[in-house]
Amino acid sequence: MIILIDNKSGEPIYNQIYSQIRSQIINGEIKENELLPSIRGLAKDLRISFLTTKHAYDELEKEGFIYTVQGKGCYVAPRNTELIREENLKKIEEHIEQITQLATYGNISKSEILEMLEFAMEDVKR
Repeated sequence: MIILIDNKSGEPIYNQIYSQIRSQIINGEIKENELLPSIRGLAKDLRISFLTTKHAYDELEKEGFIYTVQGKGCYVAPRNTELIREENLKKIEEHIEQITQLATYGNISKSEILEMLEFAMEDVKR
């Protein structure tokens, strides 16, 4: 697991940790039931307060991405397909918004966009 902290970013450090671990779980880079680094160990590696790391882990657990086994550590929770579907829907909506803006600026019709989408989906099905 790789976590990179950007101290120049305005984003809180706990949120950077949370976002990166969450993304790695959703993308399958960290597998179900895989043991995560200990809170103190990750804090030491990142040279940050263990409370910051704990905050990130607490958020991940609250949202169902990880679970804790007392005395053993934190593990990646089994994949919640509905949660992953919801995440993907959000990403698609963001892309659709960008496509809509590009189509408007480029004078591209709805039928042209739909044709492009159908063509792209055919490639995915193969």
